[in-house]
Amino acid sequence: MNISPQELKQIISSGLLSFPITDFDVEGNFRPKTYAERLEWLAPYGASALFAAGGTGEFFSLTQTEYSDVVRLAVETCRGKVPILAGAGGPTRVAIAYAQEAERLGAHGILLMPHYLTEASQDGLVAHVEEVCKAVSFGVVVYNRGACRLNADSLEILAARCPNLIGFKDGIGDIELMVTIRRRLGDRFSYLGGLPTAELFAAPYKAMGVPVYSSAVFNFIPKTAMDFYHAIANNDHATTNRLIDQFFLPYLAIRNKKAGYAVSIVKAGATIVGHDGGPVRAPLVDLNAEEREQLKALIVAQGPQ
Repeated sequence: MNISPQELKQIISSGLLSFPITDFDVEGNFRPKTYAERLEWLAPYGASALFAAGGTGEFFSLTQTEYSDVVRLAVETCRGKVPILAGAGGPTRVAIAYAQEAERLGAHGILLMPHYLTEASQDGLVAHVEEVCKAVSFGVVVYNRGACRLNADSLEILAARCPNLIGFKDGIGDIELMVTIRRRLGDRFSYLGGLPTAELFAAPYKAMGVPVYSSAVFNFIPKTAMDFYHAIANNDHATTNRLIDQFFLPYLAIRNKKAGYAVSIVKAGATIVGHDGGPVRAPLVDLNAEEREQLKALIVAQGPQ
């Protein structure tokens, strides 16, 4: 399935997106069998696209060989079912190497995550994103998060220079910045909400012209995640308020107990529903027994998925 950058832009401009976790065994090694089974389980639920080796997929913990294995398996498993975008990031030449490997393996685009460690000026960020975009021909979505905080002026430059830069994902939550970018750039990009547990921000982001977001909880309550997305799309406030009160706010109370739990809690949820993804890798840590029981109660209350 060949997808041009503009076709990918259209695909990710509507519907729900998600980031499958990456399966590890008890020793922390990549476990391909259950990863493929996970993708086969999630694909029919109706996500518009899946991001392999993304942030929730612990991209930051994978070796280059593991990255290739994860992306290759995702592409093979989901061929003809759902498009795959791969994570890519780190220093510019490293990000280029990941992006080119993802393209070689048949992914349909990348989510370009922040560069590593050092601060950078706006012209430096522009150079970084431009070099990655020009190194590949498929679609690129840039993730505004952490050290990569592009402003509207920089995105205008990149929009003119990089035809295959088709998406902008916000992981910062700066309302003024997001509104400025959305109004300035118009329909040049597909805009994605990318704050952790994006459901909590889905309604205000929709009001800003950003109706699409990526759901981490899709990994373990995919039906509920889709129900919530459709409720947001249809302005069904009764459903969204009920799910926020009954699930998402108490879920956040667990997630916020430790830094890095945004990934750990998703892996715990997948294990609870019978799709064990194994432990997280250091420097992340897993939920403790009490927290897992609290999460299990929230999941059970959502009913069969």
